[in-house]
Order: sequence, then structure tokens, then C-alpha cells
Amino acid sequence: MQPYFFPYLGYFSLINYSDRWIVFDTVQYIRHGWINRNRVLHPTKGWQYIVVPIKGHHRDAEIKDIEIANEQEWKRRIIGQLRHYRKQAPYFHETMTLVEDCLQYEGNSISRLNVFILDKVCEYLGIPFDYAILSEMNLELPPILKPGDWALRISEALGADEYVNPPGGVELFDKRRFDKSNITLTILGLPAIEYTCKRCDYIINLSVIDVLMWVKPEIIKSYLDERNTE
Repeated sequence: MQPYFFPYLGYFSLINYSDRWIVFDTVQYIRHGWINRNRVLHPTKGWQYIVVPIKGHHRDAEIKDIEIANEQEWKRRIIGQLRHYRKQAPYFHETMTLVEDCLQYEGNSISRLNVFILDKVCEYLGIPFDYAILSEMNLELPPILKPGDWALRISEALGADEYVNPPGGVELFDKRRFDKSNITLTILGLPAIEYTCKRCDYIINLSVIDVLMWVKPEIIKSYLDERNTE
């Protein structure tokens, strides 16, 4: 999977289900995606973006080459955008401590920042996170002829017997080709976890930050584990 910025809970469901996670950082960075932004509650109504500013880059630049514009005060801005949760959310202080810890990353790579965040959040939730970064693996892969080939060829190279993907993008994969390589193709959906937001709006699939504000990490982990057995 591409390394997303504080992704929604379904992303962590995949990590919780998987034995090994491959950070897919060798594909083109797409603007207005989830690499450098996500959504949290707005202080009055609806949602707002939290954004990591990035430096200018070539249109065809890969995710691994995208750099953060650290000259901007983006960390302080994000912390400020979350302060309104203090009035309502029962786990505000714990979550803010986690977010501040995640933002201690001092490098320039958006990919590395996101992996750092994923590792911190997984540790907080009690999810094992055994990951490798594709651009550093030196895998010998055959030609990639279409987008769905990446998952198959990487799985083959690693000797995997199962590949897991969220429902989005399922049309990219040909199950027959996975079967031919003796690899099970699993599409793992996650029913949205519902929680009470007091006088705030409940909005589905916001950043994991929002879930953590309202739900104890032990309950979140139990929810993810239950989904794995269904």
C-alpha cells in the first residue's frame, strides 16, 4: 500500500490482518490524494483537511522523492486544528500526545514521515507492524504491464501465499492470475466503526486521529481483531 498520512481505520485493519507490510513508494505521486493530507472534524460543522505542505516536484515524481516543505509551520498548524476536540473528546490528551510524538519526525521525506506515523500509531494500538520499503528492497521483478501486476509480482517475489487489498481498486486484480501463482487474493472490507461524538458530527472514515479521540485503543484493537475472524 502507498504510505498515507494518518490514514483512516480501514488502513490499520489491513496492517492488523497482514504478516508483512510493503510500503509502496515507487509509483507516481498523485496530487489531492492521501499522501500528504487527511480529514478530521471541523470545529463548527463537517470536516477539514490537515495537510503537510510539499515542495515543488516534477509531475512524474515518485512518492519516495516527494519532499516536505519544512520551512512552513505545518506541524503547529495541525496541532492547532485539533485543539477543538478538547471540549468534547474523552481521549483528547492521550491522542494529542500521540500526534505530537508522530510529528517529531525531522526529515524531509513525506514517505518516511508517513511510515514513522504508521509505526507509532500501530504501537499505540498494539498492532504488529512488520514493514519493508519497496524502493529499498532491490527485488527482481518481471515487467509490470498494468497496475494490478505490482501486487502479484511483489507477492511472488516474497513467496507470499496470500495478498490482501481493501475493496477500493479491486477491479485492478485478476483472481485467476493469483490462483495460477498459488496466491490467495483477499479483499478485506471493514464496516465503519461507530462511536458517539457528543455534540459533534459523526462522519465516516475520517483520519484515525478522529477515532482515537473518541474510542479507547483497546476497544479499537478488539474491533479490528473481530473483523479478522468474520
